[in-house]
Amino acid sequence: MKTFVAKPGEVDKKWIVIDAEGLVVGRLATLIAVRLKGKHKALYTPHVDCGDNVIVVNAEKAVFTGKKHEDKIYYRHTGYPGGIKATTPKRIIEGRFPERVIELAVERMLARGPLQRKLMRNLKIYKGAEHPHAAQSPTQLDVAKLNRKNSRA
Repeated sequence: MKTFVAKPGEVDKKWIVIDAEGLVVGRLATLIAVRLKGKHKALYTPHVDCGDNVIVVNAEKAVFTGKKHEDKIYYRHTGYPGGIKATTPKRIIEGRFPERVIELAVERMLARGPLQRKLMRNLKIYKGAEHPHAAQSPTQLDVAKLNRKNSRA
């Protein structure tokens, strides 16, 4: 018996919409990472893009548990000596691009490399309730119903 290896042409990619309003960022990111990678499918192959296209709306309404909203720190480096910069999720969410909090969480849950960059192109995040992907007829995924810990009141 041979091991099954999916080829990129054989993969059936679906479009999924997730409403992030009131959802916990870490739990949402793990679910998105699994969907992007395709681990929820029977034909999962580690080196092939088997996952679905994921659309996240209301990204600015995602929440953190505990005091992570103020205490968690995101670091980045400019590339120059002494060029380390730090920011908190609160500053990012109140800023111009609140969808970056979810993007950073998902990006750090995927293994870095060429496949990660390809998978991240399958993720579309919008801060409002509107998205321009209605033509793909995406299906709604209710993350809050999957587990009671996924959402905060």
